Amino acid sequence: MSKIAYTKFYTGPIIGIPVGLQCFKFASLAFFPFGKEVIYGGGGFSFLVNLIWIVFFGLEMAIGYVILGCLWCITLLGIPIGKQCFKMAKLSLMPFGASVI
Repeated sequence: MSKIAYTKFYTGPIIGIPVGLQCFKFASLAFFPFGKEVIYGGGGFSFLVNLIWIVFFGLEMAIGYVILGCLWCITLLGIPIGKQCFKMAKLSLMPFGASVI
């Protein structure tokens, strides 16, 4: 096995597993968002990983959820769904160190 293949094989799970765990947070909030809250807590490591997340994934997801939330809030019946979109935007911006309760 070459050194490049060896590096990709062993560093993939190190990076992929924490990102995959954040996807489960999104799924739990998207499956039944009403009555749940996003609570932030964490330290310096969460902040650093969140900065990397914002650059690669978070900003685009957050902008998309904010746009959807604004579109849903146009109608009276869509306001509760729009509020949940804003909650997803908050979580998609900084998911590391957050917990969904």
